[in-house]
Amino acid sequence: MFQSLRKPGGARVILTVNGRQVEAAPGQSVWSAMALDGRTETRRAALSGETRSAYCAMGVCFECMVEIDGLPNQQACLRRVAEGMVVTTQEITETTGAGDAGL
Repeated sequence: MFQSLRKPGGARVILTVNGRQVEAAPGQSVWSAMALDGRTETRRAALSGETRSAYCAMGVCFECMVEIDGLPNQQACLRRVAEGMVVTTQEITETTGAGDAGL
């Protein structure tokens, strides 16, 4: 569905998205790396439990919230990929709530 306009080759970083290794270009957003890998689901809606994804992809709508390296409520469209980063679909709902992420 999504296609990168970058030329093939060049440096790559490896991150983990929901337990699966994904290659991405340095400087690429987390959401674009997920989308290019065919994984656009970022979270579940708090009340309905429906899957959500980036709507604006520029930091305005807050639909792309994911957990990054154990920290919830990170905007995937604004965060840049990093080597070894661990990204998880956010499962915060009305009944589960959010953890303190060790804070």
